[in-house]
Amino acid sequence: MTSTTLVASTEASTGKTAVALALATAARDAGRSVGYMKPKGTRLSSAVGKTLDRDPLLARDLLDLDDNTGDMEPVVYSPTFVAEAMRGGTDPDALRDRVREAFDTLSEGRDAMVVEGADAPDTGRAVELDERAVADLLDAEVVLLARYTEPRDVDTVLAAADALGDRLSGVLFNAVADAEYDTVAEEVTPFLERRGVPVLGVVPREPSLAGVTVAELAEELGGRTVTDGATDARVERFLVGAMGGESALAHFRRTKDAVVVTGGDRADIQTAALDAPGVRALVLTGGYEPSGSVAGRAEREGVPVVVVDGDTRGTVERTEALLEGGRTRDAEAVARMRDLLAAHAPTLLPE
Repeated sequence: MTSTTLVASTEASTGKTAVALALATAARDAGRSVGYMKPKGTRLSSAVGKTLDRDPLLARDLLDLDDNTGDMEPVVYSPTFVAEAMRGGTDPDALRDRVREAFDTLSEGRDAMVVEGADAPDTGRAVELDERAVADLLDAEVVLLARYTEPRDVDTVLAAADALGDRLSGVLFNAVADAEYDTVAEEVTPFLERRGVPVLGVVPREPSLAGVTVAELAEELGGRTVTDGATDARVERFLVGAMGGESALAHFRRTKDAVVVTGGDRADIQTAALDAPGVRALVLTGGYEPSGSVAGRAEREGVPVVVVDGDTRGTVERTEALLEGGRTRDAEAVARMRDLLAAHAPTLLPE
């Protein structure tokens, strides 16, 4: 009989992909045949559901699978898909059958399945495919990933644990900052366990997994890079250009390894950003191309300029979510996550 683990999370960008594939590759290396599935794809490049999801492709590569990606990710959970469901255009029973059929195909002859969840426990509820429903449908135990930045995060964990009920195997705190590590280990963990919520481990923030490359950022934002530059440069923080040029320059000079997000019509901000040595890239919103002078300066400085069609607010939100998640979607990141789990959550890995 196939054992199934669903890796869920309290919020987006908690490192689900790295953890899921670390568990899968560890099981494979222990001699088990392993499959991967992501029932609900939420990494979208448009509201209508064009997917940017490379997670199934990475799983195919790392686990040497030849499964159909349509089975590995049977539902693209886009805003348009949800709107159609609200209008009655989606049959939840048929959708559940599709997910179950895909799972049966993927799990046939395999010892274990690792299922990657969506952005939050309630994602999919509109079509009766929230994480608890998926766990019940696939008879999976759930590993819940969570972050901790302040005491109120415990409320979120408890709410998710209640929603998952007896399907919950335990909580894994991931990417915990050094300043919060002792609090999570010595105060949060005992508190949750007194409330009947097991804690599987506390994984510290790993600098090598922090940030993303400019190329990854551009892809996630659905942007186009319009100047030559170091797209393999890593950015770990973002700055919003919404002030005067001189004030912006003073602000930009105090940071490093940053991307500046600003309106495509703000040439003064763009010039100030190019004057700051710690700025690795510019993201221009509204679909505006940079002026000739800004583009030329960026070319000379080797700073890539990425143009996105969305507005500044939405772009900032997506950038923030991506940078919080860090680098979790390549083979090296998966291998590093395995080392971290072995050190800080050893019961998750096969002996």
